[in-house]
Amino acid sequence: MTLDLKKKLIEAGRVLAHEGQGDYVAGHVTARLPDGSGHFLMKPAGIGLEEMNEDNVISCDASGARIGGSMPRHNEVFIHSEVLRARPDVNAVVHTHPSHVVAFSSLGKPFLPVVSDATIFDELPIFDETTDLIVNAERGAAVARKLGTNNALILRNHGIVTCGETIEEAVYYALKLDKACKVQLYAEWAGGPKLVGDASDSKIKGQRNRRQDLYQNVFNYVCRCWSRAAGERVAPVCETVVEKK
Repeated sequence: MTLDLKKKLIEAGRVLAHEGQGDYVAGHVTARLPDGSGHFLMKPAGIGLEEMNEDNVISCDASGARIGGSMPRHNEVFIHSEVLRARPDVNAVVHTHPSHVVAFSSLGKPFLPVVSDATIFDELPIFDETTDLIVNAERGAAVARKLGTNNALILRNHGIVTCGETIEEAVYYALKLDKACKVQLYAEWAGGPKLVGDASDSKIKGQRNRRQDLYQNVFNYVCRCWSRAAGERVAPVCETVVEKK
């Protein structure tokens, strides 16, 4: 089970990097171990998201202390430890620095349903207590409080935090938030959005776009893209598609 989870975490790093969310050696993703210990697997510091492998993934305890692996731990581990502590429904957390989201956060403008991707966020909290790194448990807990019951949060002038029941879900929210901010930025550059989806349409679209089959299929699609780019053999698509339930 731990090996399977580690492999999924490695895939998550590749998906995020392939979709432009790599930031040299910054950014990290975690997955809660399913043994009830509160421990979690984490990308180590000093490497890119796409450079994780079965030998360098580390593990941390519920406080964020490294308990497994030899590579260094990110100093922002407290984003993960505190969100996982506050949210027993969450098993994976992503923190990256998508350029479109960071640029959007600097505008001080409301997040609007300019594109369908934006509708999956019922609320989008903005953490503005600091623009510095989240390097202690107190700040991590403040981020978790601001996140509340939501699946995504913007750290103003810094990056994003997304979470989900599965790794695929947490990654899905990271990808969709970046695209939503990107499209709104385009609209802002053109003079500002004049027409957006109304509240009833947005609610329906948001509900339709929050589904486990979508989380899985989008994740699998980007994994296939990564594999093709790396010259690897890709399994027939019919073997990987998850049906809506």
